[in-house]
Amino acid sequence: MITQDLKLSSSVSAENIKHDDSLQKLKKTSAEKEKATENYRKASFTKRHLFTLAATFMLLLGGAFSVYLLQPEFQEMNLGRMNTVGGMILLILTSFLLIFRLSFLAYIAKLFFSYKPVTSVTDEELPTCTVIVPAYNEGKQVYSTLKSLVNSDYPAGKLQLIAIDDGSKDDTWEWMKIAKEELGERVSIYQQPHNQGKRHALYRGFNMGTGEVFVTVDSDSIVQKDTLRNLVSPFVTNQNCGAVAGNVRVLNNEKAIIPRMLNVSFVFSFEFIRSAQSVLGSVLCTPGALAAYRGKAVMNCLPEWINQTFMGQPTDIGEDRAMTNMILKQGYHVLFQRNAYVLTNIPEKFSSLHKMFTRWERSNVRENLMMSKFAFKTFRNGSKSGPRILLINQWMQMLTTYPLFIIMIVLLLLHPVLFISSTLLSILIFSTLPAFFYARKYNISEAFWAYSYSLFYTFGLFWIAPYAMATANRRGWLTRELPKKR
Repeated sequence: MITQDLKLSSSVSAENIKHDDSLQKLKKTSAEKEKATENYRKASFTKRHLFTLAATFMLLLGGAFSVYLLQPEFQEMNLGRMNTVGGMILLILTSFLLIFRLSFLAYIAKLFFSYKPVTSVTDEELPTCTVIVPAYNEGKQVYSTLKSLVNSDYPAGKLQLIAIDDGSKDDTWEWMKIAKEELGERVSIYQQPHNQGKRHALYRGFNMGTGEVFVTVDSDSIVQKDTLRNLVSPFVTNQNCGAVAGNVRVLNNEKAIIPRMLNVSFVFSFEFIRSAQSVLGSVLCTPGALAAYRGKAVMNCLPEWINQTFMGQPTDIGEDRAMTNMILKQGYHVLFQRNAYVLTNIPEKFSSLHKMFTRWERSNVRENLMMSKFAFKTFRNGSKSGPRILLINQWMQMLTTYPLFIIMIVLLLLHPVLFISSTLLSILIFSTLPAFFYARKYNISEAFWAYSYSLFYTFGLFWIAPYAMATANRRGWLTRELPKKR
């Protein structure tokens, strides 16, 4: 295993030996990651995984059985509600929200079945492309990212690759220099004078880039050989296309249970939700892990994007959602390419996961407000009902966050057994859709993690949305700590 710190020896010969040894080991590591990329659908199960899944279904089925046994108590509680004004209001509110959610889900499902990814165009048709990789405290992973990009089947003469170290405190810059030495003119590397944040690193790349299309890739991600050409092709076939979202999967899904669960969640979020949004030309967020932007559209909003503020403070999060909003505002369509895969590392521990989700939720609050400023105006030609419906759904989730949170606390205090058992039954029912979706497309056994994730989120992360809304003005990336040594 290569150590995290790359120390330069005073002896030239010793340095060369160590350098060659690092390259050999790194090549072995890269080969292992390529194998993992090819076999990500076939993650194996350990005793810990089987125990977690077994415990999940014992809880969920136990909850369902409890609901059956407690039918008299449920009837008594519901009758009691109907005899009070507050109870009737609660019944009407919950019924309305359930009907709205089911109707919206049916709408998304209809759109999903209309979705088709754009077929890759020929080498001659592909535009010039600048790929920007911002890196901070990524260590040796940045090398694997750059290597996967260089190995793409995109025409080399049309591909410009820029990697920017954002003032890392570890050996990220050293690994970027190793990549530069091995990959030569295929990659250009730069170093920020000090840590300024991902947005500023991307801004530098946008200003240096010469491509007709910009692609941003996180430095902890691996792309497949055909990813770039598939991602960029919609710009050729659709002149209204201003941005394209890639298909994000989990790279480290074999290492821990949290990535295992999120791998299934990501498939539903991207391949179902974003596919439907793409039919409307209104994908709400192009992910930082993999996204493409029409160069002209980026330059039109670049000053506004880099100088964006929220409540009087510079914005240092949500750069991907902000860029998406600003491109939608120009009248462009934002699409999703299901055939443009990227595998990215995600947090393996709860402490890092809830920070990542908090950052995402704060960004959603900010950007929903921004989108509301133009979505109900004539911001583009053609139908605008699709993006408006998507925004209304976002607002429904925000506006009901606190009422539902309060209702949950009250029911938990007054009827703990009834509340928990009915919640477990709801998880069992509503998790079946993402589980079925994943099973149909990939792997039946892995699909069961959808139930574990819903259980984990409902009881472990339910507080994130109300907390993020209350603290939406706070700055900070939250998860930019140094990687642990191995």
